[in-house]
Amino acid sequence: MKMGKDYYKILGISKNASEDDIKKAYRKLALKYHPDKNKAAGAEERFKEVAESYEVLSDKKKRDIYDQYGEEGLKGGLGGMGGGGGHGPSPSNFSYSFHGDPRATFAQFFGSANPFESFFNMGGMGPQGSGRFFPEGEEMDVDDPFINLGFGGRQPGGTFRSQSFNMHGPGMTKDKVQDPPIEYDLHVSLEDVLSGCTKKMKISRKVFQSDGTSRKEDKVLTIDVKAGWKSGTKITFQREGDQTPNKIPADIVFIIRDKPHAFFKRDGSDLRYTAKMTLRDALCGTTIEVPTLTGEKFTIEMLNDIAKPSTIKRIAGQGLPLPKEPTKRGDLLVNFDIKFPDHLARSVKDILYDTLPK
Repeated sequence: MKMGKDYYKILGISKNASEDDIKKAYRKLALKYHPDKNKAAGAEERFKEVAESYEVLSDKKKRDIYDQYGEEGLKGGLGGMGGGGGHGPSPSNFSYSFHGDPRATFAQFFGSANPFESFFNMGGMGPQGSGRFFPEGEEMDVDDPFINLGFGGRQPGGTFRSQSFNMHGPGMTKDKVQDPPIEYDLHVSLEDVLSGCTKKMKISRKVFQSDGTSRKEDKVLTIDVKAGWKSGTKITFQREGDQTPNKIPADIVFIIRDKPHAFFKRDGSDLRYTAKMTLRDALCGTTIEVPTLTGEKFTIEMLNDIAKPSTIKRIAGQGLPLPKEPTKRGDLLVNFDIKFPDHLARSVKDILYDTLPK
C-alpha cells in the first residue's frame, strides 16, 4: 500500500510515539523552520509539512486512519473500498485536507494569537505579567530552539534578555487586519484604589481549531490594579478577542472607572468631602468630624471661623496614593454645604439686619 507522506518521519518520531513526543517534536521543528526566522530555501515548505504532520498525528481519529490507510486513505482517496479490497475496512464518510495555513497551527499550538508571546511572558515581561512561559504541560528541550531565534533568547547562565516584539497575530501574515479593540469598564472602589487590588475578569471568545472550525473558550484574565491608578487607566490584553483565520484577534481593553462612594469624590489624587452644616453653625462656629477611607476620623475645630460656601479645609496626606509615587498620598479636601433656612420671622430678620455688617 502506498503511504504517501510519512508524517512520523517528517516529525522525526517513531510510530509508537506518545502525545508528549508529538508535541515536543512539533514545537522544536516549528520553531526551527518558522519562515520569519528561517530564510533558507525550502524552510517554508518544511514548516507547512511539520504543521500538517502534527495536525494528523495529534488527533486520535486522524492518526488511526492514517496508520491503517496512509495519506491516501486519510484524504479520501480509497474510493470507498471495503473489507474485500485488501485494505481492511475503509474510512467511510471521512476525508481530511490540510487547511493550508501552518501559521494558524503554530499560533493555536502555543495558545496565543501572538505566536511567540507564550515564550516571553515571564514574570511580567508579557502583557500584565501573566507569567506563562511554555504551553501548559510542556517542558523546555535541552537543545534550546530559541538560542538563535533573534527574538531575545537565552543568555549564558539561563537568564533572558528583554526585547520588544511587533508580531502580526495568527500566522503573522502582514496583510491581515486586526479587529478594533474591545473595551470594558472596570469599576473599582476608592478603597481598592487606596491599597491596590487584584481583579479577575472572565471572558468568552472563539478559538480557531486546527481542523478549520472554531470553539468557544472561557478564559480568566487577571488584572493587578496598582495603588493610585487614575480613572481612565487602560489595561490591554493583546489579541485575546475572537480568533478567525483571516483576521488578527482584537485586543481586550479594561478601563478603570471609579465606583461611586458614599462620602468622597476623587479629584486627581485628592479626595473631596462635603460637610453639611446649618447657617447658625457656619456663622457662630462649630466642630465637625471628617471620615477617611481608612475608617479613621479627623476633627476640625471651627469655633472661631466663619464657614463660607467657598471655604476649603485641607487634611494633608489623607487622599489617594500618587500614581508615580505610591508611597505618597494626596490630601483630603473638605468643602461645606451650608443649609439656609427657608423662612425667617420678621423679628429675626430685624435682628440680623441690625447685627450683620452691611
